[in-house]
Amino acid sequence: MGLTAEQKPRLLITEDDYENQKFLELFLKKYFTIDICDSSESFYALMNKEKYDIVLMDISIKGKKDGLELTRELKNDPNYSNIPVICYTAHAFNKDRLNALDAGCDAYLSKPSDIHTLLNSLFDLLREKGKLIVGSNHIQGLATS
Repeated sequence: MGLTAEQKPRLLITEDDYENQKFLELFLKKYFTIDICDSSESFYALMNKEKYDIVLMDISIKGKKDGLELTRELKNDPNYSNIPVICYTAHAFNKDRLNALDAGCDAYLSKPSDIHTLLNSLFDLLREKGKLIVGSNHIQGLATS
């Protein structure tokens, strides 16, 4: 049994690598309504157009700003500061994790990571922020199937 469109949280994936975009979309579309952007410019265009429940943010993206700068701006804007952000990046050093958390990311995962770890991190953060519509038992079953 899949989620209806009304039950799916809206996820913005900020990722500049086309293959990663397609992989994430393919796996996560069962659980989320997804939009994808690859640059700081397209990020703001989408943020101004849609209301997102959560953001998956890569550090390295196209455009004038990187993912950490976008996260800082998002978290400093009262209109968007409540949106949870997961940093999902190939920048895998401890300093990168600390920089991401310092920028305001609510969680950090380095690539590559197990897709179920990513999915559970998304659901855990949504649940923690009170943004998950469906029951946690139902989601837990989906995340591990």
